[in-house]
Amino acid sequence: MSSKTIFKVAAVTLLVSQLLACDEQKNEQTSEQVAQVSQTDNSSNNTSQNTQQDAVTQFTKYNIYNKEDQAGSLSVEQSGNVYSSDMELGWNNRVVKMQEVITVDEQGYITSQTVKGVSAFGAPIDESFNQKGSIAQWQSTNEQGEEKVEGKKFYVAMDGTGVANSALLKAISNSETGKVDLLPSGQAGMIKLDSVTLDNGTEKKTVHLIGITGFGFSPDFAWYDDDYNFFATDGGGWFGVIPEGWGREHLEQLQEIQKKADNQYLKDLADKLIHTSEKPILVTNANYVDVITGKLVEGQSILVEDGRISKIASDIPAGDYTEVDANGKTLIPGLWDMHGHLSKSDGLLNMPAGVTNVRDMGNTHDNIVDIERMSENNEIMGSDVYRSGFMDRESPYAMKMGKTVDSLESAKAAVDWYAENGYPQIKTYSSMEPEWIKPLAEHIHSKGLKLSGHIPAFMTAEEAINAGFDEIQHINMIFLNFLGKNIDTRQRLRFTIPGEKAHELDLNSKEVNDFMALLKEKGTVIDPTVSVFRSLLLAEAGKVDPENAAIYEHLPVTVARNFKKAWMDIKPEERDAYNKSADAMVAMVKKLHDSGVTVVPGTDSIAGFTLHRELILYSQGGISNADVLKLATITSAEVVGNEENVGSIEEGKQADLVFIDGNPLEDMNDIRQVALVIKGQNLYKPDEIYEEIGVKPFTKSVDFEL
Repeated sequence: MSSKTIFKVAAVTLLVSQLLACDEQKNEQTSEQVAQVSQTDNSSNNTSQNTQQDAVTQFTKYNIYNKEDQAGSLSVEQSGNVYSSDMELGWNNRVVKMQEVITVDEQGYITSQTVKGVSAFGAPIDESFNQKGSIAQWQSTNEQGEEKVEGKKFYVAMDGTGVANSALLKAISNSETGKVDLLPSGQAGMIKLDSVTLDNGTEKKTVHLIGITGFGFSPDFAWYDDDYNFFATDGGGWFGVIPEGWGREHLEQLQEIQKKADNQYLKDLADKLIHTSEKPILVTNANYVDVITGKLVEGQSILVEDGRISKIASDIPAGDYTEVDANGKTLIPGLWDMHGHLSKSDGLLNMPAGVTNVRDMGNTHDNIVDIERMSENNEIMGSDVYRSGFMDRESPYAMKMGKTVDSLESAKAAVDWYAENGYPQIKTYSSMEPEWIKPLAEHIHSKGLKLSGHIPAFMTAEEAINAGFDEIQHINMIFLNFLGKNIDTRQRLRFTIPGEKAHELDLNSKEVNDFMALLKEKGTVIDPTVSVFRSLLLAEAGKVDPENAAIYEHLPVTVARNFKKAWMDIKPEERDAYNKSADAMVAMVKKLHDSGVTVVPGTDSIAGFTLHRELILYSQGGISNADVLKLATITSAEVVGNEENVGSIEEGKQADLVFIDGNPLEDMNDIRQVALVIKGQNLYKPDEIYEEIGVKPFTKSVDFEL
């Protein structure tokens, strides 16, 4: 939700990025839930549609691949100006089924569109757009609108199979300015980066790597032919799409080129936005939070040399320094996201949010190693990376991303591989066999690694802890310990049961207190990701997700619209229970903390912003602000075993300094007001970064001269 990187618009990356924004959402759908598409009546399009009778029909079927095998398919039929598409994509317990029909005019602008189906999280999809003359109207389960269009505007659906992107590129290519105005708002353009000719033995095909700008925080890249028809895309190592007749070897060829182009785009941004000081950095007039004592230390100067804090004093003599006047702002150590699923662009959200350290809880090996290396070398903007090796057992619900195993011996072999490749931790997923956990934990511990993850299906959290779990991911797994053992948590039940029943659990009961005592005794760490679970339970169609309401107006419109979607198909009569259960999850985090259990904050969703919300929820739940900051800094550093180098503002430690325009010890909402970030010898101005990616800054950055 990981998240990570959301709101892609190419055929599958639109969906995949939203779905992977959370490592913990649900969907269990049947074909009967998918509504059949009927084309919208539109008298203004009669002439255009009548011409389709004589048009040549073109049909293309695409294969959607995950890391190991096929995950779905996309079929596209074009007849004249009418495009029809049908997509099905599945992984873990999530299945997306969607059908789309669009009609375009001669310039590529949409005149009518219908999208119907079921989202990965269970919510129905039913969207339509229609333009008669200058009047454009759109309606979905999430929003409706009408506008008198002056000139030409291209409608952007909230959901879709991606087929509209080909029409959009044609509209952009026909534009004199190279830009197209969007409905409901915004503007799109394109970047052409590379071309390649493929040969499958019977056909040669020249395709072009094109990025669509204006839809999200960075361009969405995919491959198109000479006529801007979609051909293929790489979903950042998660999923890839290519037509039948072209094999995985062709997809891998394109992926390598696309990866280099993505890397170069991000490197150009890094060169522009990372300010590296060759001289020592002197911060003056600073008030900093000693996260170990929870106290504010006022009126200090901090000297950074060779990326480390060499001196903290009330006065440091002048010298040949890059000087930064904190002007009384509050400095805190760099924040930690202890549940990320990193993409190479996440640093554009993490660094301006003051998130300088990320524990990645599941990724492809090549991707996370690239991110780690490129971040260290300033080739991309990025946090320090701490890796977890991902593992799931082969099953219809397997999340095929890291290592998929079919026996205890193959699971142990996977552990050996991760240990040899520098992973300090293993994360297991929901399909793992309960009987494997004890011997697997012993093997993991023998290698000096830790074991964390989802509680396997048909197992309780208490059983997993006694079998050797060092850490549990997600707050729902804590509640499920009390809601029944024989639950197939590979399926949607791991979401619906806590949604329906979490609020009924007495947190002061003996069984809860006994479980808290066990967690404390075993030293078990809890990574609750409570904000993303509240989004799951609270989001309603047509309403701004309360978890993201505070940032809604700061985001690009095409991104913000996604926070007006329902994730789950929650019935009206269930709403009260789900709302109360969302609050119970915050109360459980407070119960864990008060019981002496180590809690670490993570996102599993959109980078940067979600961590701020996670910390605000902890504060609102009753944990003191000083303790919240401690959990997000030195406690997290202790959990990964690097507290000697990072996690607090102390002499000798790595310089991870976040300047807050306000005082989060008094008001945790101030955590969003990041005015400067210093990491090592690098300085980051949040307002500068946010403006580059279309985000309205939260405060003005501290200025300095190199």
